[in-house]
Amino acid sequence: MCFGDVITAMITPFHEDGSVNYEKGQELALYLLDHGSDAVLICGTTGENPTISEEEAETLYREVKAAVGDRGKVIVGAGGNDTASVLRRIEKYNSIGFDGYLSVVPYYNKPTQKGLLKHFTAINDVASCPVIIYNIPGRTGIKAETDTIVRLAELKQIKALKESTGSVDDLSKLMLNLPKEFAVYSGDDYMTFTACTMGAVGVISVASHIVGTDIKEMVRAIKRNELEKARNLHLKLYPMFKGMFLTANPIPVKTALNLMGFAVGGFRLPMCEADEQEVESIRSLLKAYDLI
Repeated sequence: MCFGDVITAMITPFHEDGSVNYEKGQELALYLLDHGSDAVLICGTTGENPTISEEEAETLYREVKAAVGDRGKVIVGAGGNDTASVLRRIEKYNSIGFDGYLSVVPYYNKPTQKGLLKHFTAINDVASCPVIIYNIPGRTGIKAETDTIVRLAELKQIKALKESTGSVDDLSKLMLNLPKEFAVYSGDDYMTFTACTMGAVGVISVASHIVGTDIKEMVRAIKRNELEKARNLHLKLYPMFKGMFLTANPIPVKTALNLMGFAVGGFRLPMCEADEQEVESIRSLLKAYDLI
């Protein structure tokens, strides 16, 4: 199961009073699909999901899905560290008709690999659409090991992996052991070139808010075996990949969008605005790419 070459982990726009700007969310989703993205992921970490209520999330999901129609795929964040709560949300979302769920490895409470198997098996059993496992030990505190992911890949609805370990060794083991029809996505923009040359199908990206068309072309060049072109695009994009993470995500990308005139609003605590030096760094980066 492949959701396309580029999935954008979309930010959540806010009004000045801090409420979710659903109309701007629709507008941004359509912009992304017109600029390199094949799918949008709503209310992932980049979408500040820890501070979005279930009611707000469901409304945003419905509004974006209605706006997108058949122009691209809509994937929604459906993860957490309480399995029962995750299952209840998925059962509620099933009726809306999304294209996929992204479900992160449970964070903070540090389950065993056996616990991860049970957790994702339970998700598989209730999900009505394909599930992407999100493996990001830097945020969750634990890693789903290769053997665990390979076993989960046997399940009906576990169809893809967002790989954010940053480890070429882990990526190599996965590509050796996972079935060919299982889709591996780079979870880090800077790893996209490496991951795709090793067989990943694409990227779940943050920088695609800004340079999505070039990211799409890089992934497609790799698939056409045009490696020199793809390498040159990677090197061109690398400063942007790093710049969008000069401080905690999604502070840089949301700041960049505002500087570009998208008016996506501010942040909900504990996320806050970039400091003056960070804003100037982002401004300089955008100027270097002729984006402002």
